[in-house]
Amino acid sequence: MAITATSKKYKSDSNISKTNIPSVWLRTFTSTSQWPDKDEFLDVIYWSRQLIGIILGILWGVIPLKGFIGIALFCLFNAGIVYVYFASFQQIDEEEYGGTWELTKEGFMTSFAGFLVTWIIIYSGLHFA
Repeated sequence: MAITATSKKYKSDSNISKTNIPSVWLRTFTSTSQWPDKDEFLDVIYWSRQLIGIILGILWGVIPLKGFIGIALFCLFNAGIVYVYFASFQQIDEEEYGGTWELTKEGFMTSFAGFLVTWIIIYSGLHFA
């Protein structure tokens, strides 16, 4: 019985601490949020970067941008938006995550792949007969 009572106490203590932490969605859109789990913040960076890549791919296909200028602008916007998000909006300590470069490159290649696929499909669909 003592073991069960002790385990129930630990379970209730962990539930209390979890309810005091806002959801990941709420922390994503709230300035200077606390991120007790580093992986959650890295997931937010990763998935927001994927969304940015797809949105920029659609825009670049509609505009229509071509060639090196489109790729260079993608890199600039993608890295810039993510940097402003974690440095200015969330104001996190980059050193906790391995430095600015680690956060800037988190999910970049998969975002680039999604961007290229979206850009090519939209551009080809709209500008070729």
